Amino acid sequence: MPQERTTVLSNILMEQHIITSQYLERDIIADVYRPALFSHPELMNLLLINDGQDLVKMPFNEILDRLISEQEIEPIMCIGIHCGAERKREYGTAYSADFKGRGDKAGLYAKFIFDELLPFIRKTYNAPSFKEKSFAGFSLGGLSALDIVYNHADEFSKIGVFSGSLWWRRKGYNDEYNDETDRLMHLQILNGHFYPWLQFFFECGALDETEDRNKNGVIDSIDDTLDLIVELKAKGYTDQHIKYFELEDGKHDVETWARAFPDFLKWGWGKR
Repeated sequence: MPQERTTVLSNILMEQHIITSQYLERDIIADVYRPALFSHPELMNLLLINDGQDLVKMPFNEILDRLISEQEIEPIMCIGIHCGAERKREYGTAYSADFKGRGDKAGLYAKFIFDELLPFIRKTYNAPSFKEKSFAGFSLGGLSALDIVYNHADEFSKIGVFSGSLWWRRKGYNDEYNDETDRLMHLQILNGHFYPWLQFFFECGALDETEDRNKNGVIDSIDDTLDLIVELKAKGYTDQHIKYFELEDGKHDVETWARAFPDFLKWGWGKR
């Protein structure tokens, strides 16, 4: 596979790769952010991140470099997976497409992760195993990451959802939609299992949007996230498993997610 670019900071190397996916029938850009002193991958944490093109805008390499330089987090390798032109088809829930047919390639995207991306990373970096694997994403990419983790819980330990598109639904609002039965991720957790090792980080911005479909004075993105947390707790998860992080001035944008990401990294991999 051709390697496009290498960027070096004091503690972080960023390497860009192009991976050809047979499942998605396209080339995927994957940015690898890893400690410059890379050894013993079995002791390294691996974090996959959807919408990896947004990491470049943060810039994520500087965020990670600072946290590692100041010894605030454990060694971690992060993979920023760039989205493609069919983002709304590849992201979503493999369980079902939404009411507009979006997310119909989510199952193929999951196959790309497990059958193409992870083998590529293991081979390229001589890393047959990692200390743990986690997944994160922004907006619809956050929903995708959560869907993959929850449905492959034996593979992962943590999930980060930033401004997640948890409204993803199987019916339109004007088609006898019901919050209790039609939000696809909520429905999966309602009918799913309790995996005691999983940990969840949810970020919302109070300015993520203005929609308030039930007119309760709380925007939908926060309502949908808090409702999902209720479903998780009903399944057996507790505050020890779940971190809810709300930014009063947070918006649905890269700048907000860049501000929240250090808190996520320190929550998940902070040095105790």
